[in-house]
Amino acid sequence: MTTASPLAELSASLADLAAATTPSIVEVQSRHSLASGFVWRDGLVITPDETLADEGSIEIEESDGTVRSATLIGRDAATDIALLRVEGLKAPVAALTDMAVRPGALALIVAAADSAPLIAFGGITAAGAAWQSMRGGTIDARIELDLRLRRRAEGGLATDGAGSAFGMAVRGPRGRTLVIPAATIDRVARQLLAHGRVQIAYLGVGLKQVPLDDGGHGAMVMAIERESPAARAGLHQGDIILSWAGQRMPHVGALLRTLRATPIGTEIVLGVRRGGAPLEVAVTIGDRPEH
Repeated sequence: MTTASPLAELSASLADLAAATTPSIVEVQSRHSLASGFVWRDGLVITPDETLADEGSIEIEESDGTVRSATLIGRDAATDIALLRVEGLKAPVAALTDMAVRPGALALIVAAADSAPLIAFGGITAAGAAWQSMRGGTIDARIELDLRLRRRAEGGLATDGAGSAFGMAVRGPRGRTLVIPAATIDRVARQLLAHGRVQIAYLGVGLKQVPLDDGGHGAMVMAIERESPAARAGLHQGDIILSWAGQRMPHVGALLRTLRATPIGTEIVLGVRRGGAPLEVAVTIGDRPEH
C-alpha cells in the first residue's frame, strides 16, 4: 500500500478547502470591470469598492453560471467595501470569522472567473494592529499576504489552513496583497445596509496643535462650521481643547483618532481653556454631512 506524500496530502487538502468555499463566491461585472465577491448575508454580496464602476449596470455570476442583476446599496472608498443586493440569489452565505492570524501561516484566496474558481495560495507575511487606509478608513487589523493577486481575484475570500474565512483580498499600494478583515467588513456592511453609507463621527471644527506652558500640547479651534455639533455646544474660535471625557489629549492626532472611535450621538465633555480660564463644554458627536 502506497502512502501519500505530505505534499500530496497538502495539495488535496487545499483543493478540498477551495471546493468548500467556492459556492459562496460570485463574479462581479460592472461596466468593463471584472472582480470577485462573496455572499455576506442572504441576497447581499460584498465586493471591493475600487473594482466597481461609478455608473452603469452591475451583474453577478454564481458558481453554477447563473447571472443575476445586482443593485448597489452603498459603498465606502475609505475601507474599499461595497454592498450589493441580488434578488433570487441562491449562493450560500460565507461564514466569515473574526480571528487573529499569525505571520508564517498559510492562506488561500478563493475567487471566481468565468464560473470557475480562481485560486491563489501563499503565506501571511504581516499581521498587526488596526491601521488607517490612504483614504482615511479604519481597518481593524493589518494582514498582508505573500502572493500575487489578479485583478479578477480582488474580492475573493481569504481562508486559513482550516478553511475559516477571515477577510476579503484586495490589491494594496505597490502591488501588495492585503486582506480587509472580517471585523471591518461586518462593521462597514452593517452601516451600508442601514444608511447607504458609512457614518463618520463629526465635530465640525478646524484644529491646530499649539504648545502649552506645561510642556504639553492642546488643540486650538481655528474654525467652526455653522450648525455643527461644536457650534451647537458653544465652542468658540480660539478655544484650546485639552481633554476628552477627562482624558488628556497629547496631540491633535490623538484627539481625531478618539473622535473617529466614538459612536455618533454620544455626549462628550471637553476640557477647554478659553482666554486662560478652564471650563467644560458638553458636545454631542454628530454624523458628518455629505457635501
